[in-house]
Amino acid sequence: MESPFGFAGALNPTGHDAIYFARICAATPVKLRRCNPGEAGAVIARYNKVGGYDWLAIPLAPYLYAVEHSTEAPKWADRDEVRSMRKKYLEAHFYGFPVESPGKPWPQGYWYQLVGSSYDRRIYAFRFNTTEEQDDALIAKLNSEPNRTHFSLVRNNCADFSAMVLDFYMPGVFHRRVLPDARITTPRQNSWELVNYAKKHPEIQLSVMEIPQVPGSRRSSRRSRSVAGALLVSGDIAPVAFLCPPLAAVVCVDYLIWGRYPVHLKQVRKVTAEELASAAGNPLKANKADGRERRMAQDDRASFSR
Repeated sequence: MESPFGFAGALNPTGHDAIYFARICAATPVKLRRCNPGEAGAVIARYNKVGGYDWLAIPLAPYLYAVEHSTEAPKWADRDEVRSMRKKYLEAHFYGFPVESPGKPWPQGYWYQLVGSSYDRRIYAFRFNTTEEQDDALIAKLNSEPNRTHFSLVRNNCADFSAMVLDFYMPGVFHRRVLPDARITTPRQNSWELVNYAKKHPEIQLSVMEIPQVPGSRRSSRRSRSVAGALLVSGDIAPVAFLCPPLAAVVCVDYLIWGRYPVHLKQVRKVTAEELASAAGNPLKANKADGRERRMAQDDRASFSR
């Protein structure tokens, strides 16, 4: 569950959702495989305006810090440094995918979302157990289905993708709600449903950690909200109240009764980049695996570019 940031985060403070797998790696950004020993897994998520793809898979360290390994992450980074790291990683690993913009210094679209997320926002990671058989089945499912975008903020957003993946592991748990989110899936709703499921199923061994936002020139990210909460904190409820006071009252009641989604994050343990590197795998082994991954990606680029 990733916190909202910037101007867009002020208008729509629901945040972003992604899924990290320790046993699933990216053969290419759009093809999955089981990880080899020492590899750190991949983050898989749905994005908007990224070459027409519905989801992409990015190794953990680049996704968080725009570097090859978490131990290389800077302690402080300004906007120019972050921009440079993102551009360097995209150029090195996405050559052959439709991110190039001839004559322009930066790939067009929202490709920056794929790398360096921790420079923009605070991230809460909800960790739970899966089986190897479940992971293999998900790899087969995502690899066999068309990976073409049909992104919709209301009906097919990043949280909808995460809910689909989570429901693959915990069938019937994750679904849209009329109240409080007007049938719009949000990251906070998914987290709340996961926490409630874990209370009834301790065997999944749910734990929560915070990956802090890297200090720098960007302001601290905000708290993620439900749709009703977003309308209230962003001030968008004001024109609603002017045009239709009863509807504004319903939104307020909706938020107070259903829409706060308490997930109790104040005492969550914070993890550093070094701790993530240690927990995720051996960086030296990962170096060798990355070389194999690049060779596989070179073989597959032509077909994926089509």
